[in-house]
Amino acid sequence: MRRKIFGPAAAAAVLGLLPQLSGCGAPDGGAGAGGTLRLVAAEYGDTPATSSKAYWDKVTGAFTDANPGIEVEVQLLPWADIDREVSRMVKAGKAPDVALMGSYSDFAAQGKLYSAEELLSVGAEANFLQPLADAGTFDNRLYGLPFVASSRLLFYNEALFTKAGIREAPKTWSDLKAAAKALKDKGVKYPYALPLGPEEAHAEALIWELSNGGGYADGRGSYSLDSEKNVRTWQWVRDNLVAPGLVGPTAPSELNRADAFAAFLRGEVGMLNGYPSLAHEAAAKGIGVGTVAMPVSDSLGSGETPPTVGVADWMVAFRQNGRGAEIGRFLEFVYQDKNLSDFAGRYHLLPATASAARTPAGGGLSQTDEDFLNALRTARLYPVNDPSWVTVSDTIKRTIGRAVEPGGDPKAVLEDLAEKAEEAADRT
Repeated sequence: MRRKIFGPAAAAAVLGLLPQLSGCGAPDGGAGAGGTLRLVAAEYGDTPATSSKAYWDKVTGAFTDANPGIEVEVQLLPWADIDREVSRMVKAGKAPDVALMGSYSDFAAQGKLYSAEELLSVGAEANFLQPLADAGTFDNRLYGLPFVASSRLLFYNEALFTKAGIREAPKTWSDLKAAAKALKDKGVKYPYALPLGPEEAHAEALIWELSNGGGYADGRGSYSLDSEKNVRTWQWVRDNLVAPGLVGPTAPSELNRADAFAAFLRGEVGMLNGYPSLAHEAAAKGIGVGTVAMPVSDSLGSGETPPTVGVADWMVAFRQNGRGAEIGRFLEFVYQDKNLSDFAGRYHLLPATASAARTPAGGGLSQTDEDFLNALRTARLYPVNDPSWVTVSDTIKRTIGRAVEPGGDPKAVLEDLAEKAEEAADRT
């Protein structure tokens, strides 16, 4: 199945600092306009102490102080609900002015969003990291404004590696298999944790496919879910990791990311793919962690460095209430280095602008976060700029684990995925 999903980049190279409040905005509102903006945002915290409320109270209060007459009302929703709830609001004619959520392209396809060029100064739009700007582009315009992001690297427990006599981090799939076998021989519960459960299987799947030169899209930006390289990837994983029992006692299709991460923090996992917050949590527990790029297939060779997987969350601005000028002012304020890096730092994520990561105003990054940021600069993101991706990703989450089951048929599973993706595309 082949369908064009990527448009050309809408943002320039990431140069320059994010400007201070400029007052620019869409032509449907004046600089002196006031009133109340409504922001619906995902809740990033998991306890009252870590709730995002404290951040938004601080930022919106400072914004109103700097822009008398414009207040911001914030509603926080769980990640599991926000995309669905915002869609419901839009259909009911009650769209928020701004939303921080996990998708955007379905709204962009319906003409319901302001583009970045209607809201932000040229410098602010050019400040987004290029892979994120590319992923936020629909029909040659930037509609999904990346806010925070993360990338994935292979984590390994240094103490368990030492115990198993593993002297070097794996560079190829054969190295990874050998390391997993050595870990299993020393009684490690999960030599390589393979979370292909429904929580986030599409991330783990893309990591493996990229490491064999495959992925969800080909070089022309078309879906390639059932490519020969992808088929070979899952045949190898099935035969070399799952069949020999190198992925632990839980079937990959039943192992979710959160459970794999929890096992890693208990010292039960030798290797897994992780992101920045896991590195910080492990350090807090005194677990020595090494991080390296995902090993590549032996057919590619250890000299190859495939792109890592990147994930971003999106700010979107709705046209429904005609508040473009006020929205532009608010977003320019939120994307100032100090405000963006404050949010990213609270949740051990990466800021989506170049300047927030590199300037003293942005606070800089730890060495661990720098490694993830370097990976993010050349990362491959999900095809979120295709309106069918929400449906396609859900299908991948629910079915890709079957490809590595004992007796599973990766080719049949991927062909079924491709067929369902084509059906989803036809409906959008």
